[in-house]
Amino acid sequence: MGSNSTLIVGPSWVGDMVMAQSLFKLLKIREPDRTLDVLAPAWSLPIVARMPEIRYGIDSETGHGEIGLAKRRRIAKRLRDADYERAIILPRSFKSALVPWFAGIPVRTGYRGESRYLLVNDVRAFDQNVLNQTVKRFAALGLRTHESLADIPQPSLQVSEERQQQLLTDLSLNIERPIVAMMPGAEYGPAKCWPLEYFAELASMLDRSGHAVWVMGSDNDVQAGDEITNHGHGRNLCGKTSLADVIDLLALCKQAVSNDSGLMHMAAAVGIHVHAIYGSSSPFFTPPLTDDHDIHYLNLDCSPCFERECPLQHLRCLKEISPASVLANIR
Repeated sequence: MGSNSTLIVGPSWVGDMVMAQSLFKLLKIREPDRTLDVLAPAWSLPIVARMPEIRYGIDSETGHGEIGLAKRRRIAKRLRDADYERAIILPRSFKSALVPWFAGIPVRTGYRGESRYLLVNDVRAFDQNVLNQTVKRFAALGLRTHESLADIPQPSLQVSEERQQQLLTDLSLNIERPIVAMMPGAEYGPAKCWPLEYFAELASMLDRSGHAVWVMGSDNDVQAGDEITNHGHGRNLCGKTSLADVIDLLALCKQAVSNDSGLMHMAAAVGIHVHAIYGSSSPFFTPPLTDDHDIHYLNLDCSPCFERECPLQHLRCLKEISPASVLANIR
């Protein structure tokens, strides 16, 4: 493999992994011949496989929050012969820096945090005022020390046309009408979720105006998808597709309506128009990384609170975004 290679310890959330592609692109722009591998949770490897900048996605074998010392030692032993010149550690946790340290990678770049001084030997200061977006925090780790952040490339996931055709057949879908994708889930919590009855009302409006609606999400979103489509307006695809399938299906859509979620970032990265709905989170911190978007955000005095559930129990930040206002932007 040689020493012209870098191991990147990836994040644990879908949206963060998509946004991390901006760093991967930046690294390849600067050094086209450098080899990049990503150590990440198994669920994210199908996303990593759609990033041409990455050679190998390596299963971290640990669950969210799991220390897993024995697993990390075993992976590090396997990677030791890879002769990585550098590691870039995106999470700021102690445990995320263990594998590069165990593997003896000489330069280990990451932010100061969680008493990991010995594990990270290229320590970068974490200035929240300068690094005021997640994508900036990732991209800045690809810069030299004291170098200023300039243009950040946008994520762009590869799409499989062959798989698209297979999915259209397997799921009995057609693309005769312009398709609007809806993503009603957000794993962080209900304070990021636009009411399901609003999604359902919008689906009805779209159906009447000549659009098709595909609702996408995980197994956890099946019931939400049923509630949105229970009057026959749209198809509930939640739980019927893999993450890679969602990439390919989103690329067949014209527009997407989504909470601030991982699937929102995937929609942005396949190049369709994104209508991003923000409640407890902020469009300034985690915006869709595309020029082709509309932001639906009320900027109330109580938002963004970044809470999982509305601390004031009224959820006005989402309930006062009407389906009609979203529809107006779609049209």
